[in-house]
Amino acid sequence: MQIIRDEHAGVAAVLRSIDLMLKRGPGDKPERFFDVLRAMLFYIDEFPERKHHPKESDLLFPRLARAAPELMPVISRLEADHMKGEGKVRELQHLLLAWELVGEPRRQAFSDAAEAYLRFYFEHMRTEETELLPKAERLLGPEDWLLLDAAFSEDRDPMAGGVRDPLYDRLFSRIVLTAPAPIGVGAE
Repeated sequence: MQIIRDEHAGVAAVLRSIDLMLKRGPGDKPERFFDVLRAMLFYIDEFPERKHHPKESDLLFPRLARAAPELMPVISRLEADHMKGEGKVRELQHLLLAWELVGEPRRQAFSDAAEAYLRFYFEHMRTEETELLPKAERLLGPEDWLLLDAAFSEDRDPMAGGVRDPLYDRLFSRIVLTAPAPIGVGAE
């Protein structure tokens, strides 16, 4: 459960950073602005969507549904969120590219979609953490935990305490070193 919470915290940090970047806008460094946002959206697609959510959907949710069938409406809603998540990120990536290439007339479409996505994702994580994880901690047995611990320990998000993968060093460096403070350590 701690790995799930740590990964949620890592995603939340990136989501809050996207919000801060939107509030700041491109300013006089639009190349840096778009580069950082693209990297953040790629991170969300690469880690939470492709590695974190499948473990929840394939391993945690079925075990919890068996242990607490009354949670099926919540689990179904969260699973539907997982099914929509990748498409929502791809839509944001497209809208960001449109804003970057077409210009200011496309800014509002990206901003509106990004704000809706942030609300969607924060609500998704809040639901998991308040409605599912406490029950999982109480209801799942030792065999469930052995399997879940092993699965969630693999391919952990490097932003949430996972092993640093050199393949992603460039991505994380781009986010941290390019984004302006307080998001990253880049120049204002």
